[in-house]
Amino acid sequence: MGTIDVGTASWTDKTLLDSGWYPASADTPEKRLAYYARQYRVVEVDSTYYGPPAEQTSKLWAQRTPDAFTFNIKAFSLLTGHPTKVSAIYKDLRPETDKKNVYPGDLPAQAYEEVWSRFLAALDPLAEAGKLGAVLFQFPPWFGIRRSNKDYVLEVAARCKPIMPVFEFRNASWFDGDNQDETLEFLRKHRLAFVGVDMPQGHRSSVPPILAATSGLAVVRFHGHSDKWTSKDIHEKFGYEYQREELSAWAPRLRALADEADTTHVLFNNCYRDYAQRNATEMIELLEGVEGD
Repeated sequence: MGTIDVGTASWTDKTLLDSGWYPASADTPEKRLAYYARQYRVVEVDSTYYGPPAEQTSKLWAQRTPDAFTFNIKAFSLLTGHPTKVSAIYKDLRPETDKKNVYPGDLPAQAYEEVWSRFLAALDPLAEAGKLGAVLFQFPPWFGIRRSNKDYVLEVAARCKPIMPVFEFRNASWFDGDNQDETLEFLRKHRLAFVGVDMPQGHRSSVPPILAATSGLAVVRFHGHSDKWTSKDIHEKFGYEYQREELSAWAPRLRALADEADTTHVLFNNCYRDYAQRNATEMIELLEGVEGD
């Protein structure tokens, strides 16, 4: 059986700071990260989706956490084909445009390549410290199953080497009928990690809660079941606290997944107040209580 590391997708959210989860003594960014790292062994950094990280920031993260701690980094939106604010792009690489949001094709090829290079280079301090787990590539709802998109997945994997990418699809076509087996076999063939998700159903971005180990690392992300999933308010979208009964149904599934992988990351992305932290702690308790552990 492989190891299971449980954590959350944020440690700096303002509503988390306001919730009282951190003790009063954790009154600086450094102390808060250190406190978080005493509770969990993994964290997912989602701020890097909105703007690429600085190498100095990665260096500080590495310095402020214990040796066994792991960071998963969410890929910058431009690298997954999402609309990206011009102001989020490196200043000297911003295209001359009146558009507020741009896509990869809006940048000169050389500038796009440079974005890739700088993004990955900024992660070097984490990789050198042995604390970089994976880079999460969450694709947009219009990224459906087709040859060109599979080719891009392979391109991403090639660009990232030796860093490990993990892939989250938000288009149900990857899992319709026989496509599910095709998708998972494609990932297994190339030893690429699949990201299973728990999320609201019935939306354009909805995918079923499939768990599968397609490489040595398996990842599961819990997004909650907010009835305001389509809200532009991120706290309304993710403001859902799992009940213990919901989580207890997941514990044996996660243990079964861990039987097929070397390492399994379980990450709570329901980041409103301390919902994610409380649910992560509950999941750890439940996993420790699973028969056979």
